[in-house]
Amino acid sequence: ADATSVRVLLPQHAHVFSGSLRDNLRYLRPDARDREIAAMADALGLDTLLSRLGSLDAVLAPDRLSQGERQLVALGRAYLAAPPLLILDEATSRLDPAAETRAELAFAALPGALVVVAHRLSSAHRAERTLVMDGPRTRCGTPAELLRSSALYRDLAGFWEPEEERHGEGHGIRSTPPPSPV
Repeated sequence: ADATSVRVLLPQHAHVFSGSLRDNLRYLRPDARDREIAAMADALGLDTLLSRLGSLDAVLAPDRLSQGERQLVALGRAYLAAPPLLILDEATSRLDPAAETRAELAFAALPGALVVVAHRLSSAHRAERTLVMDGPRTRCGTPAELLRSSALYRDLAGFWEPEEERHGEGHGIRSTPPPSPV
């Protein structure tokens, strides 16, 4: 079977090719109709880019799109494909937080499994299950469960943690500031 009918992997560096916006969006699903493309554009927030370009038949020059616009086009392509398994590997890293939230919620509403690989904690908070990879101390759970079971997750979340939990000592409370935004 065609691999795309089973899964789509969308990496951080989105590939957009020279050609029309319509061709770029329909790359994984050539039979997508204009009404499906319009629904996708509404769900993901591509309407601003579509307005700026003028139409679906506008010719794209990839080097004239921002990294965020390229990611939106690639996200639109994956959304239309709607595979049973979609893996977003930092695929929203160039989007602002509101656009990232909109995209992740739109994908979560589709049938199938969604795996989001991200460094932004906001993605973990939206997930049903989160996997925190910290060397041999890998943890999986809901965000609430990870606050209890993963020191790294607590540190990333910027929560206070008793010192004795971290070092087996009883010397008070320490705080770790949240990481700088990437």
